[in-house]
Amino acid sequence: MPRHIRRARPDERQRITEIRFAVQENRLSDPSLVTDEDYAWFEEHPGIWVWEEDGQIVGFSAGDTRDGTIWALFVDPACERRGIGRALFDAACDTLRRAGHRTAMLTTDPGTRAERFYRAAGWKVVGTSTRGELIFRTAL
Repeated sequence: MPRHIRRARPDERQRITEIRFAVQENRLSDPSLVTDEDYAWFEEHPGIWVWEEDGQIVGFSAGDTRDGTIWALFVDPACERRGIGRALFDAACDTLRRAGHRTAMLTTDPGTRAERFYRAAGWKVVGTSTRGELIFRTAL
């Protein structure tokens, strides 16, 4: 099965959005929080990384080089637990590292598989956001 990580193309936003809304945890309850302008910036500057299998995108990630945060990491629920998220996570962290960041941050809902994933990756909780999300930080 041909598979690889590559940068997303402009015409792939619909599929990326489908994956974002298909997840069962860390759901985006307010779609206005991710604007067309946000997507365009990530696509153009640091890039949105996608995992592609047989011509189908099954996951994506992005690191925000402006502030050293992981902006996105999502995998199609039908393709979870196969190492795709880990590979995409590494790609987003590499984006931040190449941009000169020495630490990275991200937020996620407490009590989720994502929380366990980040803890297992060595990230540490450093606080809670105003929306009740855990704030994680790590050295790159």
